[in-house]
Amino acid sequence: MQRYLLLFVAVASLVLGIAASCNARRSSEAPLYVEAPSGQSQAAAANAAISATRKTVITEVAARCSPAIVGINVIEEREVVANPFGDMFMDDPFFRYFFRGFPEFRQRQQIRSLGSGFLISPDGYIVTNDHVAGRATKIIVTTVGGKKYDAEIIGSDPVTDVALLKIKGENFPYLRLGNSDDVAVGEWAIAFGNPFGLFDRNAKPTVTLGVVSNVGVNLVEPAQYVPNGKRIYRGMIQTDAAISSGNSGGPLVNAEGNVIGVNTIIFSTATSYQGAGSIGIGFAIPINRVKRIVSLLREGKQLDRNFYTGLTVDFLNDNYRRISKTTQDEGIIVTQVLRGSPAEKAGIEPYDVIVEIDGMPIHSRDDLDVAINDGVVGQRLQITVERDGKRLTKSLVLERRSR
Repeated sequence: MQRYLLLFVAVASLVLGIAASCNARRSSEAPLYVEAPSGQSQAAAANAAISATRKTVITEVAARCSPAIVGINVIEEREVVANPFGDMFMDDPFFRYFFRGFPEFRQRQQIRSLGSGFLISPDGYIVTNDHVAGRATKIIVTTVGGKKYDAEIIGSDPVTDVALLKIKGENFPYLRLGNSDDVAVGEWAIAFGNPFGLFDRNAKPTVTLGVVSNVGVNLVEPAQYVPNGKRIYRGMIQTDAAISSGNSGGPLVNAEGNVIGVNTIIFSTATSYQGAGSIGIGFAIPINRVKRIVSLLREGKQLDRNFYTGLTVDFLNDNYRRISKTTQDEGIIVTQVLRGSPAEKAGIEPYDVIVEIDGMPIHSRDDLDVAINDGVVGQRLQITVERDGKRLTKSLVLERRSR
């Protein structure tokens, strides 16, 4: 009997201990309901608590940055070459041959386009893309609230796709420029802009949210009106924040509200007559690169990209690999060097395999374009080549084209 009594006491103590533990844990947790202040209903208190959670760092950045975003409408005049029989016959090979000597007519057409931009100073300087406004004959800038300004082009660099505009006025809201070298993959990325001209409908920018998906991405795009025929997008920031046609030139900002890039190009399979839509792969020019260009343009300087090297190159294949006796599996080989050119003066020879330029490994034609076509007249490049199994470094100075 005494043994059963002791067992009962032990079980009772265990149950009481568990109950006390549960009560202690519940008291340390958040309450299951919102405590209503005196004179306020439980529902009103709950609604107030929910409203407070809607205010986030993203909403604060959107509110702070939006006033400095602008919509850009552009009129550009282009010369078009037309054949009077082109629409009727020129798609047919026979008629194309028959009318090959027929005189063509040149006419100018007005092309309208739109894009985005953002103010970087209280006196009206605006950053956008060259492909948005670089060749415009007339630019109308619309600020938040709907006020319109005529803008002038201070300068533009087609290769990096950066343009600087100016509108007249004072005390404009403007954005702080951050440090794109500190951008971290996975951090918040907030894009502002004028997709498909929506800014014109209510004079407010569109805000989209994503993360930084990648950094240091090099891209090369064929482009008309560009020295050497290519835009060089170097060290681009990739984001999945929605960027669509019309977003070009708008800012990509971080969670602190500082600009880390200029939204510029996208990869898209979603296209229509109105343009291309986002599939979550967009790219922004890093702001440190933009700052260097803008600083020169603001001082009235232009980047002279009209240079040449005198090199003719090809992809490294089995035949070239055998001729050059290289150990490289892939890369670019020199096939011709123009007499008297910068390449000949540097001591580069046919069948040299280009390995590096200024420390950047060269594996493809795009690598070569990024390393060379981002240069300016007078710039000196350190080109490492492999010749007869040895590595040699040559110093090549980019010279201006004579014509």
